Amino acid sequence: MWFCQKVMKILFILSTVFILTSCVSKQEHMVKIVFLRRSTGQRIWIGNTNRYIYKLTEKGDIQAYFQKYNRKHKTNFRIEDMSYPHEYKNHVFDYYNIWVKHAGEEYWGKEETLEIMTEEYNIIIFKHCYPVSRILEDTGFPDIDSKEKRLENYKLQYLALKSKMHEFPRNKFIVWTPAVHVEGNISSEEALRTKEFHSWLVNEWDEKGDNIFLWDFYQYETEGGLYLSEKHASGKQDSHPSQEFGGLLAPVFSKFIINVAKGKIE
Repeated sequence: MWFCQKVMKILFILSTVFILTSCVSKQEHMVKIVFLRRSTGQRIWIGNTNRYIYKLTEKGDIQAYFQKYNRKHKTNFRIEDMSYPHEYKNHVFDYYNIWVKHAGEEYWGKEETLEIMTEEYNIIIFKHCYPVSRILEDTGFPDIDSKEKRLENYKLQYLALKSKMHEFPRNKFIVWTPAVHVEGNISSEEALRTKEFHSWLVNEWDEKGDNIFLWDFYQYETEGGLYLSEKHASGKQDSHPSQEFGGLLAPVFSKFIINVAKGKIE
């Protein structure tokens, strides 16, 4: 009797240790991902999911893709979205202002800085909505602290953002190339400047082998042109992606995120 009790006690301890070890192992292999977005990003996040179903479940195409992938491959990728910034716009200046100018603080107002985000998430994804494409002519006097949408300011702010992200080598960052307006909502000069900004990001700003990865949303939107393709837009004067376009890009974007997480993209 005493021997059986002893054996049972040992088995109980061993099973408890196994369960705790398994939990720790799962926790260690969890990859937490956050997608910082506003309305344009939300169209891709939701994809073809019916809006009423999304309101009930709060799960769109990207979450469904990750759930299916985790089940199939026994992985533990956890992705969530966040409307960000909470109180400010999501222009280039705003990210620079929060993450670089106010670096070192956990929060600036209600906005999480990278100091706190990098503790919570392994991969941080951010983007700008289509107003980023209303780019004014350069003045010849670039100002990193300027809110004015000019290429000369964008470049300084993006270089500062890159340096900031490099301070967190254990984290990965995914940055969308700029969203652009439909033709009726933007001048040809602004569209050409947006194309120039895109080219600079892809060919000069992006570095191979670092912890920042560009997802070329601009190329998908324009298909080589200057504007958001009319067939991908919600309307002739609505620069939001259509639901159908969101449904097409959701799995493409999801696969890109997973490839970044798994180290398959330089």
